[in-house]
Amino acid sequence: MAAESLPTPMPTTLASALWPAASAGSDRAATLARAVFLALVGTALLTLSAKIKVPFYPVPMTLQTLVVLWLGAAYGSRLAAVTVIAYLVEGALGLPVFADTPERGIGLAYMMGPTGGYLLGFVAGAFLVGVLCERGLGRSLLGMGVAMTLGHLAIFAFGFGWLAMAIGAEKAWLAGVVPFFAATALKTALGAALVPAVWTVVDKRRG
Repeated sequence: MAAESLPTPMPTTLASALWPAASAGSDRAATLARAVFLALVGTALLTLSAKIKVPFYPVPMTLQTLVVLWLGAAYGSRLAAVTVIAYLVEGALGLPVFADTPERGIGLAYMMGPTGGYLLGFVAGAFLVGVLCERGLGRSLLGMGVAMTLGHLAIFAFGFGWLAMAIGAEKAWLAGVVPFFAATALKTALGAALVPAVWTVVDKRRG
């Protein structure tokens, strides 16, 4: 009787709101299948976002960091990080999942190139945004704006550090950070607006 009176816990991620994971003691196979399916969907979205280039100034823009951080908001920290790691494993195995592959190389050789730091930063950014959204920041425009900003900063920290070791800090800043200011600001704004809007729709459906 007491157990039946306990309130249903509020979902902390969009994935848990739309497709709740099995409760403790339930079918573990179903829980694993859910996680695998969501991870595969996530890696497919990451691949697609890497291949689509939008004309922008001063360099063309991909939507990949937007998708990386959106996965953090939608999946939560652990599943988002695992999804991005699975994506990196696909690339390491030689699948043409990264931007400009296979034209500019594939596999570990590509990952050790100038964009390697950003790829590592994807894991950190997705995990960080997931942690923040699990704490409720994804439900408001301001909170999601903060989460997206910090997530992008994490990605750029890894990317800049990697490039700086190869070509020096000044060149890394001018080539690997400055050209992406405007696109990053736009993607931050899109993520900040999109995630709370989806939460509003989900909450209305749940009543």
